[in-house]
Amino acid sequence: LLRKDTSMTGAIKHKKKKSQRVPTHVIYELKVDLLIGRITEEFAKKNRKISRTIAIRGDQTLEDLHWAIYDAFDRYDEHLYEFTFGNERKRNSIIRRYTIPECIDDWSFDNSKNYDATVTKIGMVGTEMKKPFFYTFDFGDCWEHKITLVGINKVESKKKDYPMVIQQTGESPPQYPDSD
Repeated sequence: LLRKDTSMTGAIKHKKKKSQRVPTHVIYELKVDLLIGRITEEFAKKNRKISRTIAIRGDQTLEDLHWAIYDAFDRYDEHLYEFTFGNERKRNSIIRRYTIPECIDDWSFDNSKNYDATVTKIGMVGTEMKKPFFYTFDFGDCWEHKITLVGINKVESKKKDYPMVIQQTGESPPQYPDSD
């Protein structure tokens, strides 16, 4: 997906390889379940299940999905994030990690390949969505989410703004429960 280009300045730039055809007329419906995070016991009792279903076009990026999740869960303080595809528990399985360009070379794991979430289109990873994949936000507080493909549809209207939340279960937990 990416190749490195070093210029005379020595800076590493990430460029897209030859562009792939991405389905622009397809809407992916992704259910985002909150698995782990800093939630108080009281909040958890009131909100046994916390999820959002997000509709996003195939030509939008994983970064667009990140911001949709960020907004859907009412977060207000930016942090690093990553999407992971593959089974971390399966021996010799290759994990694909998608994050911001600045972190691609910094995050090295034995069984992972790192890619740029800012240029990776949803439609490019759409076939990999047959199995759940994961989104982690804020590696200090470690908000973990499981994302499951629940539907694929044709674009209903070009006038609609995607991504959009189409279903919500539970309240959004405070990003910082100790201070909110």
